[in-house]
Amino acid sequence: MHPILFRIPLPHTPLKFWWALAAVALFAVISAALGLRSKDRTQIGTGLFVAVAAGAVAWFVRTKTFDAPDLPLYSYGVMLGLSLVIGWYLTLTLSERDGLPKDTMANCYVITAIAAVIGSRVLYILTNLDEFHSFQDCFDVRRGGLVAYGGFLGGFLGSWLFVQRHRIRIMAWADDVAPSLAAGLFVTRIGCYLFGCDFGKRLGDDAPGWLKKIGTFPHWPAGTVNVGDGSPAYVRHLDELRNTPLVSELTRTNASLPVHPTQIYESLVGLALLVLCLSARKTQRFRGQIFLLFVFAYGYARFLLEILRDDTERGSFGPLFGEHLYIPFCLAVMAIAFDYGIVLGIKNHTARLVARVLAFVPVIAVYLALKPESFGSTILTQLSTSQWIGMITAVLAGFFYAQLWSESYKSPLLAMSLGEGGEEPNETVAEAAEARAEEEDDDETAGDAEPAPQK
Repeated sequence: MHPILFRIPLPHTPLKFWWALAAVALFAVISAALGLRSKDRTQIGTGLFVAVAAGAVAWFVRTKTFDAPDLPLYSYGVMLGLSLVIGWYLTLTLSERDGLPKDTMANCYVITAIAAVIGSRVLYILTNLDEFHSFQDCFDVRRGGLVAYGGFLGGFLGSWLFVQRHRIRIMAWADDVAPSLAAGLFVTRIGCYLFGCDFGKRLGDDAPGWLKKIGTFPHWPAGTVNVGDGSPAYVRHLDELRNTPLVSELTRTNASLPVHPTQIYESLVGLALLVLCLSARKTQRFRGQIFLLFVFAYGYARFLLEILRDDTERGSFGPLFGEHLYIPFCLAVMAIAFDYGIVLGIKNHTARLVARVLAFVPVIAVYLALKPESFGSTILTQLSTSQWIGMITAVLAGFFYAQLWSESYKSPLLAMSLGEGGEEPNETVAEAAEARAEEEDDDETAGDAEPAPQK
């Protein structure tokens, strides 16, 4: 559990950031030149975009240098890079299997990845403005500061702008990206755990010993990172408990108090979502179904995980309400969205009915867990930025899921189309979609709102 995996020995001469960025810009220009030679406008545009972006960042960080004798490879950066590599192969494999043009989608992935990183950084800056004192600070990524939801929103916008030009349905591409998003969560949250950021609230004394062990973050030696002295959890607890008897426990163990390892929780959520997305492809009824399923499931899970988070970099806004009413109300809103839309993907009518009832169990459980002993001990709370985004996107996912599900009955072939830029589903795909629609319609009751399939 350390923010730096290892260090690369360097000459004892300060190295400047812009050198690496200039190399990236040079390779991008070469790529654009090759695209010009082969008359590939997409390659030309992508190369020029990357070159301009790298050149602009190089200009702003032209005075930044590495003064340390060794180059640190940060845990989170390595895991982020690994997630992009995994996403590359997983997304392109799925998109090629679905009939999307591989070369076009490869360029789309690059644009999506760049837009995602920019979006994640922008959202972090907006929710932590007090940490940035100059424009150049926005580019100091060694200090950390990426928000997953910013990456999702930025990546979606970048993808949409790209596929519009190539007349490919955004939802067809989004379905192929969704498993990679889940895999990215699984990998990058391990990087968060190694760095110690995004930690949770303190564990109770009755928590299992193994959970306390993995939820205890050490105090790093001074100078390990260029911002802060110690793991985020240790610094937070040291500041909170400075004038209390518990501070002696921190100094004795040279580590934080045991906290919920929320990074591991979310990593496991990512693994579960990866399995869910890949499994749902087997019974897919319409383009966008996998993506909307991911959006809802992650939004719901992230909302719950934020209840356990305790780091100060999440940002929060909105009205203050008693948490024992506020949180259950939001969960009830998402439960309604689930019952309206997502539950339609459950084929068996009995299982669907049970799922609709169980959707409200967390509402009751959270209310009982947060209910104060007396009115005077009510805890007021605000929703974090991620909770707002998670709830809103989950509700929207449920709404659009229901609309597209209904449309899939009217035209199964159109529902599974890729757009003008992709291959149209063959008759086997259409026949399979119609057969599923007919079979599922036989199980419907008067209480379900899907229209009968049209021949």
